[in-house]
Amino acid sequence: MKTVARSSKKLTHLGVRGEAHMVDVSAKPATERIAVAEGCVVMTAKTLDLVRRGDAKKGDVLGTARIAGIMAAKRTHELIPLCHPLAVSQIEVDVTPDTRLPGVKVKARVKVSGKTGVEMEALTAVSVACLTIYDMVKAVERGMRIEGIRLVEKSGGRSGHYRAE
Repeated sequence: MKTVARSSKKLTHLGVRGEAHMVDVSAKPATERIAVAEGCVVMTAKTLDLVRRGDAKKGDVLGTARIAGIMAAKRTHELIPLCHPLAVSQIEVDVTPDTRLPGVKVKARVKVSGKTGVEMEALTAVSVACLTIYDMVKAVERGMRIEGIRLVEKSGGRSGHYRAE
């Protein structure tokens, strides 16, 4: 498995005068593209116990965060300027309590057969899932931290395979 580091001397979403535009991908071939992102919500052990028991006043924190992440991935183009709307073929959002943090780990995997990547969709899924967790238990603990949101891996497309170190 090869990791490709890509550096660009030119930003593709900016014209010569700095004007923003959406990149034209019409000439690119459609290929299978997959992106995986992760992040976490750090909280006290007491708050995590509440989440794990399903006793939050707003309901099922983990299930709601999972659905919110999936919904967010599908709407990424509406949230992030200049992202292409994509007909994603699969979205998986795993929301896992972790007593070592303590907190909740979130991981998203998004797949598409298309002309542009799905990194932003995976990152958006993780971000919104983490925000949903925070929202659902903020009445119990306002000091929670959302941390470590990052792209873990991507495959497909001209730039090849990438895996975070």
